[in-house]
Amino acid sequence: MSNTDKYVSPLSERYASKEMQYIFSPDMKFRTWRKLWIALAETEKELGLNITQEQIDELKEHADDINYEVAKEREKQVRHDVMSHVYAYGVQCPKAKGIIHLGATSCYVGDNTDMIVMSEALTLVKKKLVNVIDELAKFADVNKALPTLAFTHFQPAQPTTVGKRATLWMQEFMLDLEDVNYVLGSLKLLGSKGTTGTQASFLELFDGDQETIDKIDPMIAKKMGFKECYPVSGQTYSRKVDTRVVNVLAGIAASAHKFSNDIRLLQHLKEVEEPFEKSQIGSSAMAYKRNPMRSERIASLSRYVMVDALNPAITSATQWFERTLDDSANKRLSVPEGFLAIDGILDLCLNVVDGLVVYPKVIEKRLRSELPFMATENIMMDAVKAGGDRQELHERIRELSMEAGRNVKEKGLDNNLLELIAADPAFNMTLEELQKTMDPAKYTGRAEVQVEAFLKNVVGPMLDENKELLGMKAEINV
Repeated sequence: MSNTDKYVSPLSERYASKEMQYIFSPDMKFRTWRKLWIALAETEKELGLNITQEQIDELKEHADDINYEVAKEREKQVRHDVMSHVYAYGVQCPKAKGIIHLGATSCYVGDNTDMIVMSEALTLVKKKLVNVIDELAKFADVNKALPTLAFTHFQPAQPTTVGKRATLWMQEFMLDLEDVNYVLGSLKLLGSKGTTGTQASFLELFDGDQETIDKIDPMIAKKMGFKECYPVSGQTYSRKVDTRVVNVLAGIAASAHKFSNDIRLLQHLKEVEEPFEKSQIGSSAMAYKRNPMRSERIASLSRYVMVDALNPAITSATQWFERTLDDSANKRLSVPEGFLAIDGILDLCLNVVDGLVVYPKVIEKRLRSELPFMATENIMMDAVKAGGDRQELHERIRELSMEAGRNVKEKGLDNNLLELIAADPAFNMTLEELQKTMDPAKYTGRAEVQVEAFLKNVVGPMLDENKELLGMKAEINV
């Protein structure tokens, strides 16, 4: 059967990287199962069970050459994926088959593998997030002093700089990075706690030796690269862990969505554009169009991830006692798809930021068209210094501003507020004097200084700390 006659997830075909896809692949899962079985057998041997080094060596010899066909055929008979792979491993390891999975339940391999996979996936997410912040930092630094019209309510407000606006995007991603670091650092293994979390099978295996049993989970954790296991559990680790992990992804999605919205609005204003390839087609009907398709895709996938975060939360809330299986199908979808989607989102963000195009002339033209309104307070102060009455001047500026606004909105004329003020004897100022107040840099406040401080004090130390992760480039598939 070819890929053209069955459903194939767009997350695999169009959006997620090969690296993230492998983390959630069957091969990654089943290789990890075997590593866990080896860790369990080694631990049990080291704690005194009758397991030989020859058996351990046999398990290690076949850790990676998984006989998938044998497992597949076995599963058709027994309808149990874990026991099918225990059987297949035993076919390859006849000397060790009797001690594979000894004392464990299916969740020993299933849940511990899920924790390992989520840890690997979060590590990749962190790497990409750091690189997005790095590219935004470069963009902010280059444009830290470039004045631009700021908006509140998408209405013209006091000017800012292009670089300062980029720090707002960066700060949200920095908050996401803090969350990634926290959750990544908090992940623990389930360990090996048996069918209801009581370790009853190990009580039998080790003849009731409590001190020895206490050593099992820490030893397994260490062998698998974790600091510790969750101290208590039912048959599974708490599904609240999945909720915490996917909520972090939803936070990144929210930040990316906000960033993409701003880029789409700026592209509409023709001030900033996302990359547009030489042969790229913007519209099938309107050949002149340059649609912000990358930013639109970021928004689209981000909405998916934010909604997806409901799945683990509801699953966690509806688990019964020590374990129910109504988590399984949902978990197989919601966790991998959340990661695959956020992976695609971060690749798109990296691609967009790396190729952002700024149009200073358009930015300046729009800013100057609004600047006379914003300069009125300075103009009024200068007129007061020259002997004018503050209250009378305030009223005259209000009236002239309304007149200039009508000229722009109703007659389609340019903003002529400066000309109107120059013609009013109450201000006693020439048009040339007024135009000298129209330097946009005078109205951006501390924006440039804030960018420099943010990059130096906040972003810079983080990038230094994670310098080994830097240097990624992102290619998008379609």
